[in-house]
Amino acid sequence: MTDSPLTPPSPPGPSSSGPLPPASEPRPRRRDRHGRGMRGPVAPPQVPLAASRSELFGDLVRDSVERLERRWPQLAEVEFVIADVPGPPGGPEGGWNDEAVPLGGLTDAGEGRPARVVVFRRPVEIRAKSRDERALLVHEVVVEQVADLLGLSPEIVDPRYGQD
Repeated sequence: MTDSPLTPPSPPGPSSSGPLPPASEPRPRRRDRHGRGMRGPVAPPQVPLAASRSELFGDLVRDSVERLERRWPQLAEVEFVIADVPGPPGGPEGGWNDEAVPLGGLTDAGEGRPARVVVFRRPVEIRAKSRDERALLVHEVVVEQVADLLGLSPEIVDPRYGQD
């Protein structure tokens, strides 16, 4: 089903003696084919309904990282990334095994690239039932990965780790 008419529009005027407009120029649409007007957005961009799940998840990770950066300024050089799902363990050729699906990952700094902390969105969303639970789980994953990166225990990285 398309929004454009199947036959080319006839030119304005009493007869068809005038030249037809080029077929490549679409007519500007003023309303839909049922006459009720063009569809607008479901919600204005300022309300939370307009944000996608991945944007809301990104906000949770950003909040957690900002909270930790105030305590650990060296995290400013660490790259925090959100991935939808983890890749197979052992690389693309490794295949899957019976281990649990990870919620986050860590890549140490290398030649010319910073250390990278990865949070996997879909496994975290599946394990958390509410927004508050999701925020707590995201923060725990970020704290655990940062603790692993810094070589410290999670309780030292964030004294509120493990508390509800």
